[in-house]
Amino acid sequence: MLRTERPAVRAHTRRRAAAWPPPHAGDVARATPAPVQRPQANPTVIAARRLNRASGLLALSVLADSAVEHDRGAWFNRAMYTPLVVGSLSLAASAHGLADRSEEGHIARDTIYALAAVTGLIGTGIHLYNVTKRPGGVCWHNLFYGAPLGAPFALLLSGLLGFTAERVRNNETGTSPTVFGVPAGRAMAAVAAFGLVGTTAEAALLHFRGAYHDPAMFLPVTIPPVAAVLVGEVAVTGGARREKFTRWWLRLTTALGFAGAGFHIFGVARNMGGWRNWSQNLLNGPPIPAPPSFTALALAGLAALALRKDHPDA
Repeated sequence: MLRTERPAVRAHTRRRAAAWPPPHAGDVARATPAPVQRPQANPTVIAARRLNRASGLLALSVLADSAVEHDRGAWFNRAMYTPLVVGSLSLAASAHGLADRSEEGHIARDTIYALAAVTGLIGTGIHLYNVTKRPGGVCWHNLFYGAPLGAPFALLLSGLLGFTAERVRNNETGTSPTVFGVPAGRAMAAVAAFGLVGTTAEAALLHFRGAYHDPAMFLPVTIPPVAAVLVGEVAVTGGARREKFTRWWLRLTTALGFAGAGFHIFGVARNMGGWRNWSQNLLNGPPIPAPPSFTALALAGLAALALRKDHPDA
């Protein structure tokens, strides 16, 4: 009985296969839905988020550096807590802006960035007064061991970068972003170049105090100044005749900031007791949070180049 049914089953299977042939490749292609294309992000929002990232990195550097330096000063003045509070707010605002993909500015971020810029400006004046009131006034010894002028200056730059980011983000579609009537790309390039010059001066002073005992100490006083000149050209002329070289050099400066933090970590470890005596060596060793300032300013320069490419009139 089973032997007589098997041919019938096979014949039935062949008839079904003939009745329903496999679809052709063209039919499969027409039946496959087209991939969904995601809308491209607004270039100005991308540039604003890059500036938020640079501002946040500078705020983090100031926050960590001021905590160490003011702890070494025993917090003798309650105003020494101010950069920690403002730096934390600026860091939080930058993290919020980096996650924000909207095309509108935020009043809270705007206010915090303006507060950071004002605090940095006032702090620079206080540190300058601290140097000048010491016996001997402005001299090498007081510049070496007085209040560091570059620390509050970095907080000022963090506020300026974040404030510029909000102006760039809150830009009408189809128009070139501006900051107080100045093309945003040029404004960002000017801030980055100005910051690189100031940070280089601070590194040159402190490395001179260290007598340049290591050849690597010449790197932060040779690479960033070239980056400042290249980015400054963008600010002055509105374009980069050597755009590829400028972009490459800024990336080199970005890597220099991270490498410098590694060198400073090694410098702390070389002190007596190494990291086992971290509470003392962190205060007297090279400042670990300082080199990433180069990274933040180089990232701001790259954001300026990207904005100039997307908006040639900016």
